[in-house]
Amino acid sequence: MKFKYEIEGGNFSKAGNASSAVKKILKQLNVPPATIKKLVVALYEGEVNVVAHAWNGCIYVDIDPDRIFVTIEDEGPGIPDIGQAMQEGYSTASQAVREMGFGAGMGLPNMKKNADLLNIKSEVGKGTTVEITTLLK
Repeated sequence: MKFKYEIEGGNFSKAGNASSAVKKILKQLNVPPATIKKLVVALYEGEVNVVAHAWNGCIYVDIDPDRIFVTIEDEGPGIPDIGQAMQEGYSTASQAVREMGFGAGMGLPNMKKNADLLNIKSEVGKGTTVEITTLLK
């Protein structure tokens, strides 16, 4: 099963829509609740990162019997130092984003904690691709 969700950068009113839709699908497929929770936390963090930092993006979800594979691609400023961005509390979010309660610097660390596999590729000035794998067996 494959799904695609488009994300509009800066539109916080829609942040979380994709992760909510995926959660509903996984419940219908009887995925264990603990697995759903981990994936949805990682996915939500990625979705909010696109809204907060990028101009636009897409989430691709591929579900098969053994695993759930999520790709989050965005067009945005990219991440100059992925190692630094993975540190808890490090954030490049704007003051406006922080005032809305986002940008605490926990997005990427939370994604890593909740994914079985996490891969991040980024090119400054072009965008970022995050791959999240959740194993089902």
